[in-house]
Amino acid sequence: MLRVYSGSASKNLTDKIIGHLGFSATGSVKLGHFPDGEIEVQLLDNARGRDVFIVQSMNAPTNDHLMELLMMIDASKRASADRVTAVIPYFGYARQDRKDKPRVPITAKLVSNMLTSAGADRILTIDLHSPQIQGFFDIPVDHLYARPVLYHAFKIIKETGWNGADPAGEDMVMVAPDTSAAKEIYKYADAMGCGFAVVGKERKSGQKTAARVLVGDVEGKTAIMVDDMTSTCGTLINASEIAKEHGAKNIFAAVTHNLTTSEGIERVNDSPIDALITTDTIETDFGPSDKVWTLSVSELLAKAIFSTYNNESVSCLFEIEEKD
Repeated sequence: MLRVYSGSASKNLTDKIIGHLGFSATGSVKLGHFPDGEIEVQLLDNARGRDVFIVQSMNAPTNDHLMELLMMIDASKRASADRVTAVIPYFGYARQDRKDKPRVPITAKLVSNMLTSAGADRILTIDLHSPQIQGFFDIPVDHLYARPVLYHAFKIIKETGWNGADPAGEDMVMVAPDTSAAKEIYKYADAMGCGFAVVGKERKSGQKTAARVLVGDVEGKTAIMVDDMTSTCGTLINASEIAKEHGAKNIFAAVTHNLTTSEGIERVNDSPIDALITTDTIETDFGPSDKVWTLSVSELLAKAIFSTYNNESVSCLFEIEEKD
């Protein structure tokens, strides 16, 4: 039997997932702290022989949410769960995936070891910061993409317009805010049937600092920038300013994982960005904003959970599907 539990980081998202699965409620779990700050976890349902899915993102407070997840996995295994899948909409510490400086840890690998040692049999996640992190695990990893969810938002911008902007129509261009995002941007451009551009850096000389440049045509067009995550919105805002200087008519930014604080949202409000499109992999608390458009990945995750439970392929969830 299928059992879905939620950590404290993803309660609202888990409730939506449960709704798509047709359940009345999530599994019951006690989460708290001892007086000295230690985390307390207890599963309040019978997990013996169950196929357990634990939904928990690793956003701030990252260490608490990671520890909660590890303890819930351990509790499930000790309760004789048949299989435990860690559903991690946002995988934290993913930016620390290599030794880019002397004497630094590869924390993404450390976290993968911890999850495996705790007893996770499978990992289900969305838009890893570095796809190669899948190789850090010795257990199966289903790496989903928010691409199908974001695609339908882009269709609305193209066909009907949003946030006061006219429909983009044929005047749409996908923009990579930095060169590392270019490969993913090309996939979006191909799906949308539009052009693409890349914001990069050009060093003028050995003495002068690098200047940001834009390769591609955005003049008079609706530019849509896409990245996997943002915390300060600095890269997106800088790219939007470059696009505006090159004559972009409207500018939209899209990120899967929105780590932005209220200060970051204020920066977006004061920037050329017309709207920030994001998903609910992270439950934000910066308050309402006319410039933030939040889409849900709950249906995507529910389909992945159901397919995993039935030992079916999830590869169909990687594709962009047309909707009426």
